[in-house]
Amino acid sequence: MQPCWALILEDFTRLVSLYVNAKSWKSAVVEKAPAFNTWICLCLTHPKSCTLTHCKKFQMSHAGCFSHNSSAIEHIGLTLFQMNSSNIDFSSEVDNMKSKCEPSKGVVNSQPGYTVCPDQTEIKSSEAGYMDAGQKGTLAYVLHTSGTTGIPKIVRVPHKCIVPNIQHLKSIFEITQDDVLFLASPLTFDPSVVELFIALTSGASILVVPNTIKMMPVELSAALFHRHHVTVLQATPTLFRQFGAHIIKSRVLSANTSLRVLALGGEAFPVLSLLKSWKHKENKTSIFNLYGITEVSSWATCYKIPEEVFSADFRTDFPIPLGSPLLGTKLEVRDANGSAVLEGEGQIFIGGEERICFLDDEITVPLGTMRETGDFVRVKNAKLFFLGRKDSQIKRHGKRFSIEYVQQVAEDLCQVEACAVTWYQQEKLILFVLPKDDFEERETLKELQKHLPAYAVPDEIVVIKALPLTSHGKVDISELNKIYQNHLNSRRRDSKLSDAEELWERLLYLWKVDLQVLPESGISCGVGLEEVNVEYLFVCAGPFHIDVYEVISQGIGCVLDPLWTTEVGLQNQRSVLGLPCDYTGISKNAVFLYSGGDSLKALRFYEEIEMLVGKALPGLLEVILSHSIEEVYRHILKVLFPDEEQLMNPDNAVKRKLRGNSGEEFLGKYIKLTSERDLEIASGLIPFIALNRGNHFFSMNFTKSSMQSENAVQIGVEPLQQPSFLPSKTSDVMKSHEQGSELENRILTLENKANKNDHSSVQQIHAECNNSSVAEVALCVRWKSNTRKCVDASPLVIIPAKEEVSVYVGSHSHAMQAIDLELGEIKWEKTLGDRIESSACVSKCGNFIVVGCYDGLVYVLQSRDGEIHWTFATEDTVKSSAVVDPSSGLVYIGSHDQHVYALDIYKKVCIWKLNCEAGAVFSSPCLSSFPHHLYVATLGGLFLAINPVMGSKIWKSNLGKPLFSSPHCNENYVCVGCVDGNLYCYTHSGEKVWQFSTNGPVFSSPCLSSLTEQEIFFGSHDCFIYCCNMEGNLLWKFEATSSVYGTPFVFQSDDLNNKILLAAVSTDGKVWILNAKSGTAEGVDKLPGEVFSSPVVWGTKLVVGCRNDYVYCLDLYIAGKNNS
Repeated sequence: MQPCWALILEDFTRLVSLYVNAKSWKSAVVEKAPAFNTWICLCLTHPKSCTLTHCKKFQMSHAGCFSHNSSAIEHIGLTLFQMNSSNIDFSSEVDNMKSKCEPSKGVVNSQPGYTVCPDQTEIKSSEAGYMDAGQKGTLAYVLHTSGTTGIPKIVRVPHKCIVPNIQHLKSIFEITQDDVLFLASPLTFDPSVVELFIALTSGASILVVPNTIKMMPVELSAALFHRHHVTVLQATPTLFRQFGAHIIKSRVLSANTSLRVLALGGEAFPVLSLLKSWKHKENKTSIFNLYGITEVSSWATCYKIPEEVFSADFRTDFPIPLGSPLLGTKLEVRDANGSAVLEGEGQIFIGGEERICFLDDEITVPLGTMRETGDFVRVKNAKLFFLGRKDSQIKRHGKRFSIEYVQQVAEDLCQVEACAVTWYQQEKLILFVLPKDDFEERETLKELQKHLPAYAVPDEIVVIKALPLTSHGKVDISELNKIYQNHLNSRRRDSKLSDAEELWERLLYLWKVDLQVLPESGISCGVGLEEVNVEYLFVCAGPFHIDVYEVISQGIGCVLDPLWTTEVGLQNQRSVLGLPCDYTGISKNAVFLYSGGDSLKALRFYEEIEMLVGKALPGLLEVILSHSIEEVYRHILKVLFPDEEQLMNPDNAVKRKLRGNSGEEFLGKYIKLTSERDLEIASGLIPFIALNRGNHFFSMNFTKSSMQSENAVQIGVEPLQQPSFLPSKTSDVMKSHEQGSELENRILTLENKANKNDHSSVQQIHAECNNSSVAEVALCVRWKSNTRKCVDASPLVIIPAKEEVSVYVGSHSHAMQAIDLELGEIKWEKTLGDRIESSACVSKCGNFIVVGCYDGLVYVLQSRDGEIHWTFATEDTVKSSAVVDPSSGLVYIGSHDQHVYALDIYKKVCIWKLNCEAGAVFSSPCLSSFPHHLYVATLGGLFLAINPVMGSKIWKSNLGKPLFSSPHCNENYVCVGCVDGNLYCYTHSGEKVWQFSTNGPVFSSPCLSSLTEQEIFFGSHDCFIYCCNMEGNLLWKFEATSSVYGTPFVFQSDDLNNKILLAAVSTDGKVWILNAKSGTAEGVDKLPGEVFSSPVVWGTKLVVGCRNDYVYCLDLYIAGKNNS
């Protein structure tokens, strides 16, 4: 047998290939020996004495010598070499060295269950059904996992596990002795074993370079493709990207490259569009996708990219599968319960009868063991598509996705050379970019927004010069986090503000960045705004947000406020269009929400400002949400520069003009307002029931005992308890027995009518139905009412004793509508002074509707015709919804001026107002009858209990994060949601009992119902609808298809099989009907717009607002029954 030699000649700047046949080795030494300082000699088939003889012959005075003592080198008989000596002086050792091992011919074994190992030609697999690490000759090598995807493990790899890998890949790559392989992986990374032994068993050459060369793309490409003509390259995608696009195109994947095989593995495979941009159209390199884990060393699957996908007309979104299992490898995909997944998503498991490794302290492992990979795949048409690692799956803004998906989208952009994404401290999504010459951060961000959903757009882009790599050639995430931390520290050092003017300039920049309205440099439209032909498209961009309009026009892609019709508005429009404006490009009157912002953007803006100034800014968030940028600036200025008395251009300060008659006179603790006249209402008392979001129920003129009747149970409402100090019956609050009987009959009549569809009046609308076949309950549009702008307010449903049931709801169009529940006919419509996001409330007498407005006014409208009875002026926007005290008739409502008000709408006076100290009152107050408390939550994170009679604070709790959720209480507890992802539960005395955590902000308000006395229902931005008991334990959760902003509603109807059901909506427009006890879906339908309103159900009719400008009424019925 011809002796085989391996030689590395190195002078630490360049290398000569390692040859594995004697002739080539000798010629290489003769030709190259004088030029090198360090030589390493490997003899594969001859004893060490023979090796040393040759070393002495060529005067290799400083070398490391390796040999092995195995008799087998062919295929199955692969062994690793043992290092016998290093840096020895051959001149003193050769003469005395004697052979300690004689070569013998390798045994080629074709019988299954056998392998050839050192010192033993045949070892039979265990007949006991397991593999034993202690059995002599079992192990081939031992290494550590890198720890980049989990806790580092010791992995002991048997011959039977790695040999099939080498055999199969050698066949797939069609390796011959003419090939030159590059040893890209370090010896601590198990793919190096595959690279090394594929070459050694094929008589091919293998090239090894020092790490310093690997980090120099130009030098490395010259060595690989100019000097040594490498034909096979196996590497991680990150290591391959280190070449850079230019070198890849011009050398690695050029038309005349020497590279025959490119195999990429160890990380997510690059997107096809990127590969196509790299590959010359005449390039013939075969490209493979490799997948595997060290715990089942080394590779598990292989997929050859078809040549046709690189054609110019082939679609670039073609997904690259993982490929077929390699020899002896078995793959399984399992769901979270461990069940096999044949179609869909799940985690991949890898194993095989003898493809087994020993992890850590394992001594014996059953044959056929399957190892969990932590990688998720999608199974489609029997093919596996990589989704991402378990630890790279994150939930952000209520959506789960893989950060590898973000990286794939980013690397597909023409401005990006290479990139990596990290989830920094589980708070910020950071994109690190190795840029191309034409890179612009703003442009890149815009492109990402086009190709990514809003929840996956990175928080920040950080430009770096090179991607840090681990020793295994993968992206070093810990090093990236250090880079970002240094970036933050540097920004903090640089963020010290010298004066008020610098604060203003930086504030403007952050404003533009967060709203993506930075104008392109050099843009000049050259025409007035009135000459620009634009089309307005309705867009809604987030919780509690007003409607915004997107300009769709040639070359224009910016967001405009549709209300910009004043001179100030025109300046704003010119600013975002890049037209001449003031020097800032932003009007000082600009309001964040009116300029394209939403709640999540506002939170980001708030955090960036605190980062900018380097300190906490209490109350800033509510200022951002409700006030102009100048007022935001003033708020910050007071904290940073308390001595500064003037702003830039103080003459432009914005002053809110409030309308209405306040007539305030401050008299000590109370505020007494002079009324126009006292209105005697008592004689006009109307028996009624009123239903609001979250099962809030209000009724007048009948006894509490009547509410315990079957009727109360059927509508699933939570009656307000009367305070203990009130008599059980009073003439002005409670109904007489005669009235009670009449109302009870009215309720029964209305319920029966509500549960039957009047198709003679709604037949045409029913033609639009899209009944769900998902579950038992079907939903069908009964009617819809056009309000001309999006409807974020929730409906108020009033069931009077003698009249038709009415729905009252406001819109961002300024319109307040009263609608007949049965027919969908508009009874009246009243235009108020500004947008309406507040949900309506009915007065104690039933004659008035109370609603807040963006103009800062609280409107009291006559319920019969919508005429204004009274307006009360607060000092800021009113988004809060009012609540009525059934005992006193007082109306309680919050305002963005940080106050809560107690109003006597009959005397038209403010009884008291209370400064809540910490932020605007966005949510609605909650009134408890016993104890008689008023609960208020603020955007400053303060949760208060207030005496409703005196207006004094009883207790308060600071939760530290904004409270958009409205409190809801029962006889024992009061609950409220928080944007920190928790639902909090307190006793009426202010003791926190528990908190329940979700994976997203909680904007939804909790729902408590007498139908389910021990359950609390609420939604979260993590896309789940939750049900927990009064001890704070999860009973069930249901995953919706989008964030859940609205408040659920519990109901029951004989016509729906008398089940206790839950109505809930997700922001994507889905209306869900769930079983309230189990959380299973009973029915679902989708409205043609986003939904931030909350549903209200009466009988079998569900009413909810939508951001496509309509209020909808849906009929609910059992699928399959004749609904006509």
